[in-house]
Amino acid sequence: MSTTTFGLDTFGDVTQDASGTPLTHAQTIRNLVEQGVLADQVGLDFFGIGEHHTPDMPLSAADVVLAAIAARTSSIHLGSAVTVLSSDDPVRVYQRFSTLNALSDGRAEVILGRGSSVDSFPLFGFDLADYEDLFEEKTHLFAELLKGGKITWEGKTRAALHEQDVVPYTEPFPTWIGVGGSPQSVVRAASYGFSLMLAIIGGHPARFAPFSELYKHALEKFGRDPLPIGIHSPGHVAETDEQAREEFWPHYLDVIGRLGKTRGFATPTPESYAHEVGPHGALFVGSPETVAEKMARTMKKLDASRFDLKYGIGGLSHESLLRTIELYGTKVVPLVRDMLA
Repeated sequence: MSTTTFGLDTFGDVTQDASGTPLTHAQTIRNLVEQGVLADQVGLDFFGIGEHHTPDMPLSAADVVLAAIAARTSSIHLGSAVTVLSSDDPVRVYQRFSTLNALSDGRAEVILGRGSSVDSFPLFGFDLADYEDLFEEKTHLFAELLKGGKITWEGKTRAALHEQDVVPYTEPFPTWIGVGGSPQSVVRAASYGFSLMLAIIGGHPARFAPFSELYKHALEKFGRDPLPIGIHSPGHVAETDEQAREEFWPHYLDVIGRLGKTRGFATPTPESYAHEVGPHGALFVGSPETVAEKMARTMKKLDASRFDLKYGIGGLSHESLLRTIELYGTKVVPLVRDMLA
């Protein structure tokens, strides 16, 4: 297996204080900077913020927060998890992350996605009927921008560019395609030479093994060298399995129950939750030993060299998230490295 890397992803969910009162958006964002700084201090490789535009996930400008974290860290890579490229402008995305790359001295990454959460489409005036065309064209333009130099490009979704300078000039930064279930997206990632991030948020992670195989075969078909495969899955770490599962359950029930009304998720039950946190589910919730064993098994099964734990969920406290980060960096990751050695 290639060099393994480990990160944390967050959607910036609004947390609560000790009395159970939701924090303000401003305090949530300030706390998020502290969480990113701690992730660097405990030796993690990556910290990612996913773009969302809702009152319970107010991270609409992740790159700004990442820049604040960059100014206070020295080693950790920083990026999106994900950037909804379909409803953004590829030139501006490239410029923002090139700027982050400069500020962080080469530590920027970007994970591009079509957007399973589609709040940004009406917000920015895009038609969901153009969902596929928007992502395909904009991904093509983004790939051209990464090559550097003057850009000439023409498509249907934005104004054409002719011998256009796009600044700032920085070294190319790692780019991933986030995939939640589309074989077409897997092949697209390989065709552009982007790494593959498998977003596994429910069900048996092993069902993504065919995507890993498809990606490797597609890279060969396009004449490209092997590239990293990563895993993004939700979880929560505490000192014991019982503590982690009890802390996470009420908030998981609340958040997934509300999301299910618009995105078609089934309302969790104690039985379904027990399955998801068990050996064959997609929730990495438990003690450091339990989470590490499940991570190592999943990475081997999917031939993945990176794992990003999507930590936190609306309603947990800032303090519990800091504890998860500490345990993940100091306990879980070293155990997984040993298991994969």
